Amino acid sequence: MTFLRSTLNALFLGATLATPLGAATLGDDGLHDQPWIRETFKDLREDLSEANSEGKRLMIIIEQRGCIYCTRMHEEVFSDPEIAGYIADNYFVVQLNMFGDVEVTDFDGTELSEKKMANRWGTMFTPTMLFMPEEVPQDMTAAQAAVATMPGAFEKGTTLFLFQWVREHGYEQEQNFQRYMVEKLATQD
Repeated sequence: MTFLRSTLNALFLGATLATPLGAATLGDDGLHDQPWIRETFKDLREDLSEANSEGKRLMIIIEQRGCIYCTRMHEEVFSDPEIAGYIADNYFVVQLNMFGDVEVTDFDGTELSEKKMANRWGTMFTPTMLFMPEEVPQDMTAAQAAVATMPGAFEKGTTLFLFQWVREHGYEQEQNFQRYMVEKLATQD
């Protein structure tokens, strides 16, 4: 019994030490979990309404099982307390699986599986983030209505600046995102 207990303790300790501190938690579907990702019925019209009622912006993140860039975003970018706090305070986040079968209702009323919706929107990379305006016309898709789309993984600064630029309506002020970043960086010195 002592040998078995010692062996189990050694295995537990080894597994604990082998797990990186910034390791992202995975759900049963193989996608990354974050406390700020919402479980919804994936009716984007309802999700937008709920985001607005909370005073937040709707952001759709499309990921896939085994995506190394998704892992990088979750472990190196979204794990940053400033970024995680900003997302939690300002965004209503809906996660879709690029190859999933859960039904999604787009803003124009079209109902498709996650994988067919991702294809409809022309999603080619994961992660891809779609940032929605506060109002979307009934005849538009999420991809058409998005005020910004971020395909792929970026560093902490770029990611946070994009979240801030969308929240501050930089796209309405005809403020190019690249210039916004340059101005933000200049004020940090």
